[in-house]
This record gives sequence, structure tokens and C-alpha cells, in this order.
Amino acid sequence: QVQPVESGGGWVQPGGSLRLSCAASGSSSSNNFMGWYRQAPGNERELVATINPIGITYYADFVKGRFTISRDNAANTMFLQMNSLKPEDTAVYFCAIVTQQGRTYWGQGTQVTVSS
Repeated sequence: QVQPVESGGGWVQPGGSLRLSCAASGSSSSNNFMGWYRQAPGNERELVATINPIGITYYADFVKGRFTISRDNAANTMFLQMNSLKPEDTAVYFCAIVTQQGRTYWGQGTQVTVSS
């Protein structure tokens, strides 16, 4: 059973930075497809960024140039470096892990609040 656990959320002023982490227990991460999603109140969950087993990344247009996704396979951990944060980035951020068997596991989410 893969269990992703997010950390690193919090409150930050507009223009600030946060770094989210997702620690994945129960499975070696080297062959897993990993990604970050977010959900703001009243909105559907949306894709933020993904990273495949060999490090190829994808970003939603609204975070390109501001967010960077990365992974440390040895530590079974994924990161999301978020810079130049905007109030519209306020949301609960979720880590998703897709195994080679095609099963998706979700973390419990971490709140990111951007306000002055």
C-alpha cells in the first residue's frame, strides 16, 4: 500500500515562496509517475505539475515559470518549489502517485494560503 504524505504548506504573502514535499511510503518511487494537484474552495481538483520516472516534467500553464517539480527517488520523495505565489494559488495541494500497476494513491493534502 502506497501512502503519500504531503508537508510544507502554510501562509505566505503574494510574491513569496513555499516548498512542498511528498514522502511516499510503501513503494519504491523510482518507477512511479508522480504529480501535484490542487483544489480551491468551490472548484474542481486541477492538475498542477507532473514528473515521470525519468524526470520528464509537465506544468499547467498557470504555473509555468513559477513552480518547479522534482523528485528524489532514493528518498522516495517529490517536491514542488513554488515561487512568485499569487492569491489565486491558494488551495489544498495534493500529491498523487501512480504505480506501474496503474493504481493511483492520493495524499491527504496540505493547505497553501497566499494573502497579504
